[in-house]
Amino acid sequence: MEFTYWNFWILDEVKQLAADIKKGNLKPIYFLMGEEPYYIDKISDFIEDTVLDEAEKGFNQMVLYGRDVTIDDIVSNAKRFPMMAERQVVIVKEAQDLSRTIEKLVKYAANPQPTTVLVFNYKYKKLDKRKALYKAIKKIGVVYESKKLYDNQVPEWIRNVLKGQGYDISPKAAQMLVEFLGTDLSKVNNELNKLKIVLPKGTQITPEHIEENIGISKDFNNFELRKAVGAKDILKAHRIAKYFADNPKDNPMVVTVSLLFSFFSQLLHLHGMSDKNPRSVASALKVNPYFVNEYLTAARNYPMKKVSSVIGLLREFDVKGKGVGANATPQGDLLKELLVRILS
Repeated sequence: MEFTYWNFWILDEVKQLAADIKKGNLKPIYFLMGEEPYYIDKISDFIEDTVLDEAEKGFNQMVLYGRDVTIDDIVSNAKRFPMMAERQVVIVKEAQDLSRTIEKLVKYAANPQPTTVLVFNYKYKKLDKRKALYKAIKKIGVVYESKKLYDNQVPEWIRNVLKGQGYDISPKAAQMLVEFLGTDLSKVNNELNKLKIVLPKGTQITPEHIEENIGISKDFNNFELRKAVGAKDILKAHRIAKYFADNPKDNPMVVTVSLLFSFFSQLLHLHGMSDKNPRSVASALKVNPYFVNEYLTAARNYPMKKVSSVIGLLREFDVKGKGVGANATPQGDLLKELLVRILS
């Protein structure tokens, strides 16, 4: 496994870790924790694939699972000596299942076995930085916190990963993936891998490729709804709303309302800006310059007072969409009502 295509700024720490591991500059403990499991898995897999050669792995590489072992079991395995090799690797997957007892590891962390590389995959949780275990591991090993990307960072992450693998992607196609899949990088990466199977290197991935190979409609999605609402294209907005009503499982109202809320919050920010140069707008709103004209058009169509009113409406319909005060009204009908009130 190589990290050569990981060239986005957020991965500098990961690239340095990979470079050190490959050089044999190893630490006795790697504690990989945080909300984004993608990098936890990548680093752990890299250690699993790289540290030992195939002949050494049979006796000297072990994978444990947090739900099946105790801290004492892990320490016992970590204290073993390697057989016919310089070191052994012990990987604890799903280590978050040990969160109630994880601090018991502190005694081992204070005096780790120098011939063991002990790796913890501690997903969706973090060590308390004030406690002894964090401080002990930080002193002799690696504590890596894998943080979730924000929505506006994921399209750039997609573009950079694909660029490093010999592909390109249009801004709209990247945005479609994010709006459909969210910020779960593992899910996004799985869909990118599907595209790479069917598309030759050098391809620019388009909305049509996304529709044909992943099943996300290029015409009926939240991205297109946002664009139609911003342009006050009433006919198109209601066509998309009807499609959403006919396909509610693929288009939950809570997601649509959340994305519209984010859009109108950005418009409120835009109205407060003195410099509305496209470059300044892209930077301030943290959007791809490709989409700036849509925001400027929407700002002309929705004065600040109307934007504030729409934000209030979205809060109201967010609650209704979750079943509060809506008298079991179908979500498709709620969305249509919301659009009528926004576009009036």
